[in-house]
Amino acid sequence: MHTLTRTARLTGLFYLGNAITGVLGFLVVRQQLFVAGDPDATLANLVANESLARAGVALELGMVVTQTLAAVWFHRLFRTVDSFASRGIAAFGLVNAVVGIVSAALLATAAQVAVDPVGDAAANVQMLYLVSDGLWGACALFFGLWLIPMGWCVLRSGWMPRALGWILVAGGVGYMVSAFLRYLMPDAQVVTEALSYPASIGEFWMVGYLLILGVRRHALNAAPTTARTPEPVAG
Repeated sequence: MHTLTRTARLTGLFYLGNAITGVLGFLVVRQQLFVAGDPDATLANLVANESLARAGVALELGMVVTQTLAAVWFHRLFRTVDSFASRGIAAFGLVNAVVGIVSAALLATAAQVAVDPVGDAAANVQMLYLVSDGLWGACALFFGLWLIPMGWCVLRSGWMPRALGWILVAGGVGYMVSAFLRYLMPDAQVVTEALSYPASIGEFWMVGYLLILGVRRHALNAAPTTARTPEPVAG
């Protein structure tokens, strides 16, 4: 298998792992544990589902690992296309990973407080979950900053459909705008969520393209010529 294709598919694999851990952590586990506006219910859920709460922490850590690997491999994939933009993908992706570490620590503390109460356990675990939620809400800025250079590299490389590149850029901008609207217009939740749709489409398209196709064939044909020593000109 060509090195570029192998790098693309590994990148897609890590990105897929990031998506799976994120969906399971946010849309499955967290939804079953955290009850907005009802600290007692949240505490009761954590006590009754301790294993699920700890699984949520593990998923958060899984996001950290897969996000870090995806960030590094995206840099490796696109570094010959645009070294500055590829470093941006890596840097912004690693910021997301750091936020994940902090969030995992908050969720782990909430799970511990639920079984070994400190002070007002219900209020404390609710606050820990709210801080975790706030971290990820603010981190939408870096979700956007991660997607914009990714889309730019897609557009510059020609290795993938240009429409994918534009959707990633638009999704990145949407994520950044949603981070501000979340706090400036808290009642506009429908708009805030809608702004993330292009990003979701672009990310799943990117994952599928990397895993199934890797890169376009012309990129593979061109790759060896970049390393070939020019032949001397006759005469």
